[in-house]
Amino acid sequence: MTRSIINIQTTIEDLHVAKLTALAIGLHILEAVVPSPLPGVKPGIANIVTLFVLYEYGFMTAAWVSILRVFASSLLLGQFLSPTFVLSLSGAVFSLAALFFARHLPKKYFSAITLSICTAFAHIAGQLIIVRLWLIPHTGVIYLIPIFALAALIFGLINGLITAKLLQQNA
Repeated sequence: MTRSIINIQTTIEDLHVAKLTALAIGLHILEAVVPSPLPGVKPGIANIVTLFVLYEYGFMTAAWVSILRVFASSLLLGQFLSPTFVLSLSGAVFSLAALFFARHLPKKYFSAITLSICTAFAHIAGQLIIVRLWLIPHTGVIYLIPIFALAALIFGLINGLITAKLLQQNA
């Protein structure tokens, strides 16, 4: 039996992105083990890394970091293919869709803070759609929107401020 050795050429940028992905996974896991006062309300601190990567490496790399974070975290937490995984993935996909469109907005008016708020709202919208369509197929889910919207606004603002500060320090 002959063994082949495959050499993968990596760059310094690849290593930076791998470290940032590992950081996002770690933050996601940390957030998962910290109890929340309201079920389903989490600050989304791993999204700070995704926004940072968006500004430093571009949309495609940010998308990879976000999706890898969801899959790796769910595997490490034993939630792969569970409703929690589906909610996390739907939130990430909706957030990435918002980032895809919002990144083309004028940077003069739309900063990391506004992108963070947009993605926080998109994230919760994606999750509430899945909850309504799959987990709780009842119109009563609509009554949750103000609570989650307020949480998205607060945590989106905080995460955006942190991202803006990190980008400023990195410049």
